[in-house]
Amino acid sequence: MLTVRRLEIFVQVAESGHATAAGKTLGLTQAAVSMALAQLEEYHGGPLFHRSGRTLQLNEKGRVVLPLAREILRQVKALRRVLNTSWDHPIGQLQIGASTTIGNYVLPQLMGKFTRRYPQAEVQLDVGNTEAIARKVVAGELDIGLIEGPCHAPELECTFWRDDELLVICAPQHPWTEVEMVTRGALVAETWIIREPGSGTREVFEAALGIDAPQVTHRLELGHTEAIKKAVQAGLGVGCLSRLALHTELDLGHVVAVRTELPLQRELSIITWRGREQGALARACLEMLKE
Repeated sequence: MLTVRRLEIFVQVAESGHATAAGKTLGLTQAAVSMALAQLEEYHGGPLFHRSGRTLQLNEKGRVVLPLAREILRQVKALRRVLNTSWDHPIGQLQIGASTTIGNYVLPQLMGKFTRRYPQAEVQLDVGNTEAIARKVVAGELDIGLIEGPCHAPELECTFWRDDELLVICAPQHPWTEVEMVTRGALVAETWIIREPGSGTREVFEAALGIDAPQVTHRLELGHTEAIKKAVQAGLGVGCLSRLALHTELDLGHVVAVRTELPLQRELSIITWRGREQGALARACLEMLKE
């Protein structure tokens, strides 16, 4: 029977050339080493060494086996390291998902910081709208989700992460730039460039409009924040996006944020499976996110 222990003995004997020396290194008697070698050779097709007195030298078959045995032992050592340390030290692959604004404008910098802090960690980032990210966390495809809108899945634990604010934006030449505050009636009467259904940004915006939301005219429904910004800048309509996504455009004057009476503050949230024990990697990520 081929076992890891017998491979360890084989490699040690091949490197030392003597069963006695190999036994001292491995903490075994010379008899135990000789028996393990004999069993290895008996089970697997004949001798692996030339024997000259007490000296053992690899034969042609043994020379082929040695590098393969070393590679197997290297892989076993790596596997043992992961199995023995993954619950105590951040090591392995983390599947994390984020809704569009967080994934594009917040998380890349944080994940860079995380992987620098934990170099044995690998992060796979999935960006989608809030509904899609929550669905993947429920399905077990993601370890952690970061979302912009409310979480409607009862299986998930939704924890406050940070505050955010949506801004109503228009092109610099739009008449709204000349007024102190845009009224609810003017908002409803305007043509909008808006996020797709399932987006947290859209859900918060429509909740803020309340009963007036169905009256809003959508010229375009777009799944990408950058596309909405470009469409608003071009004067195709007005939009509503997170302040996090608008720093550059506001600083350069490509779009203008206007005051409204809508309550557009919102919470960004962390979602995980309710009651599920997290590994060290996920725990370390959650701790960093809360810093």
